[in-house]
Amino acid sequence: MSFLIQRKKTAQIQVGNIKIGGTAPITVQSMTNTFTQDVQATVQQIKRLEEAGCEIVRVAVPDADAAASIAAIKKEISIPLIADIHFDYRLAIASARNGADGLRLNPGNIGGIDKIKAIVKCAKEYNIPIRIGVNSGSVEKDLLKKYNGISAEAMVESAMRHMDMLNSLDFHQIKVSIKASDVHRTIDAYRLLSSKSDVPLHVGVTEAGTLYSGIVKSSLGIGMLLAEGIGDTIRVSLTRDPVEEVRVGYEILKALNIRRCGPEIISCPTCGRCRIDLFNIVEQVENALLLESLPIKIAIMGCIVNGPGEAKDADIGIAGGEGTGILFKKGKIVKKFPQEKLVEVLLKEVRQYKKTKSRHM
Repeated sequence: MSFLIQRKKTAQIQVGNIKIGGTAPITVQSMTNTFTQDVQATVQQIKRLEEAGCEIVRVAVPDADAAASIAAIKKEISIPLIADIHFDYRLAIASARNGADGLRLNPGNIGGIDKIKAIVKCAKEYNIPIRIGVNSGSVEKDLLKKYNGISAEAMVESAMRHMDMLNSLDFHQIKVSIKASDVHRTIDAYRLLSSKSDVPLHVGVTEAGTLYSGIVKSSLGIGMLLAEGIGDTIRVSLTRDPVEEVRVGYEILKALNIRRCGPEIISCPTCGRCRIDLFNIVEQVENALLLESLPIKIAIMGCIVNGPGEAKDADIGIAGGEGTGILFKKGKIVKKFPQEKLVEVLLKEVRQYKKTKSRHM
C-alpha cells in the first residue's frame, strides 16, 4: 500500500518564475559558498547548481560590492536569486535594485521600524518576496527570558512577531524559515508555526554539519516534516559542495514519493564476491541520470550470481564479474557482453526504455 502525504495548503508567493506554496511543487534550494563579489566564481557555481537541479539559489550580501555584483550575476544565470541580508537595511535595498528576486532577512537584526519600512517599500516597488529567517541563535533577548532560553515556542513567537510587523505594513509576500541545528527543536518549531499560520514554509535544519551527520539530520528533520505535509521549499545545509545539498534534497523528495529527479537506483553494498568497481559504476550512472525524471528502477549489482535474483523487481539491471557483464529486466537475463561496457549498455537501455515509455504516453 502506498503512503499518501496530505500536504497542508499554504498561501502562494512567487520568486522570479518559481511559485512557492499552495499547490506548487516543493522546490529545492541551495546557497553559494563563493565570495559574491567574485562574479565569475559565483556564476560558475550557480551554473553547476542549475545542472544539478537547483531551482532557487541564495547568495550572501555582506557589503555594497556584493549587492552590486548581483546585477552581473543575474545576467548569466537561469534560476531565481535570493539576497541574504543581515544588519544593514541598505544592502537589502541595493540588492533589490540590482535584480535580486527575493530577500532573506531577520527583521530583528535590521534595526528600527523605519528601516523595515524602507525595505518593504522597495520590495513592493520591485514586486519581490521576503523570507523571514529565524534561527535558534537569532531569537530576541526578551523571548529568551520569557521562555527560559531557546525553545520552539520562542522561535515561533519571534517569527510571528516579524510576520505581524510586515503584515502591518501591508506586505504579504512572505515565506518563513524557522531552523535550529537540533532536529527535535526544528521539528517542534515548524509544527507549531504550521498550526498557527498558512504562510509558506522554507524547511531545513540549520548548521546540520558535515556530509554524513548533515545528511542524517536533514533527512530526519526535513523528511519527517514533509511526511506530515509541512513544507513548501527545502534546503539541505551541508559543510560541503552545495551541489551535494541539491542531490540530497531530491533524494529526500524521491524517498517520500513527492518528486522524482533521477531514477531510483538500487545497488548492493558489495562483498567478497564483487569483482567490479561497483562504487565508480554507480557514481557514473547516477551522475548521467541525475536530472532524468523517468519513473524507472535501476539495479546495479556486484555479482552475476545474486544480481538478477536480488533485484528482480528492477525495470533494468546490470551485474558483472570475471570479465562478463549481464543485462537483466525484471530478473530475467537478456544479454551478455564484455564487463567494461557495463555503464554504456545500461545507459543505452535506459534511453531506449524512455523512448518506449514516451510513445505510450
